[in-house]
Formats: sequence, structure tokens, C-alpha cells
Amino acid sequence: METQPTFRALADPTRRDILLMLRHKDMTIAEVADNFDMTRAAVKKHLTVLSDGGLITVRAQGRERINTLNPSGMAPLRDWLTFFDAFWDDRLSALKSAIEKDTK
Repeated sequence: METQPTFRALADPTRRDILLMLRHKDMTIAEVADNFDMTRAAVKKHLTVLSDGGLITVRAQGRERINTLNPSGMAPLRDWLTFFDAFWDDRLSALKSAIEKDTK
């Protein structure tokens, strides 16, 4: 399970903002760019990183490219974080048992 591209995509606040915008509706590059003080080329680079990270999908519609949020793209991160949830649950349960044992 390769999570590096997804973490890279989420590391930038502009890309996180783009994801939040795409949760409401699919958008073209121009529509996304209208929300930022940067060139369309810069926005396109951000969208490419998001696509490489599996967080959005891009489809052609005539001459435009439509960007869509891909919620299942978060699955590798959720799986990665779940491992640590279980790790800490086990550690905290062991600590609780040790404390309860010492207080008896």
C-alpha cells in the first residue's frame, strides 16, 4: 500500500483547499483557478498532484477537464491510521491493566 503520493498531496494547504471545494461540486481547472491568486498552470500542477495521490479523478468533457473528488482515495490513509489506532488501543489497555494491578 503506497501512501506517499497521498500524503504528498495533502501536505500543501492549497491542495487541501481544492479538495474542500471539490466536495461541493466538480470543477474545471478554470473554475478552481478563479478561487486562487495564481496562474492556471500553477493550479493545474496542484490538480496533478491530487490526481497522482488518488484524491481526485479527472475526466475530459469536450475541451475541458473536469476534476472530481475521489473519496475512496482516502482509504490508504485511513488504513494506515487504523494501524496506529489499534497500536495505541493495545498500549493503553496494557497500561490500564498494569495500573489496576498495582492499585490492588
